[in-house]
Amino acid sequence: MTDESWAGWYRDSKGSDAVVLTTDGVHLRIRIRGVDFEGESFDDLGPVAGIPPESGMFALSGGALTDCVLEWDLPLPVLVEGSLRQATLSCLLSLRRVDPDLYLALHLDGAVYESARAESDFATALAAVQRLLPDGVRLQTCIACAFSDYFPAADRGLSGGLACFRGAKDAYRDTEGEDAVLDLWDRRTGFVQEIWSCREFEARPAEGAGTGHRGAFPLELA
Repeated sequence: MTDESWAGWYRDSKGSDAVVLTTDGVHLRIRIRGVDFEGESFDDLGPVAGIPPESGMFALSGGALTDCVLEWDLPLPVLVEGSLRQATLSCLLSLRRVDPDLYLALHLDGAVYESARAESDFATALAAVQRLLPDGVRLQTCIACAFSDYFPAADRGLSGGLACFRGAKDAYRDTEGEDAVLDLWDRRTGFVQEIWSCREFEARPAEGAGTGHRGAFPLELA
């Protein structure tokens, strides 16, 4: 995977700073006020070992950034009537000690498709955006891919807990239900960010075999 970098802003009680978020689809990195942070989820960004922040410079909870806001834009691939296009996804994440609040807005052809203002995770927020898109327009990211799933009966978290099965495509195409994913779990390639996309993307089927444990994307609302 090739690194991507996204320009944005970091804000807390001490001020606002321009930042650059960098990811390889798995690990996230960001430098704030000269201090490097990294993690596998947006709510797990801790100071890099050996470079601890000065006392009082940042609010930390469990060793990770909290009581702050991250805001950034990234190019997001979408399929429009089968043709690949680039949209822009605006992300606003409030990291709080209890639960994070996430808001996503997809900008495409002059229109904006928004999630709720306080989503709990990227999977839910991206599904909300997909439901608003016109017929024939599909997100082309890992959360919408035919080869991704979450571990059954586990909390999926804010981001980064999505398993990729691109190394076991044929086997995953036959999965349906919790037991099938558990049987295949040790063959996962690794974990990816929900907003990541790679060249091996295939659209997730709407029903039946190949929907694994988590089902279609997005799931139909009851």
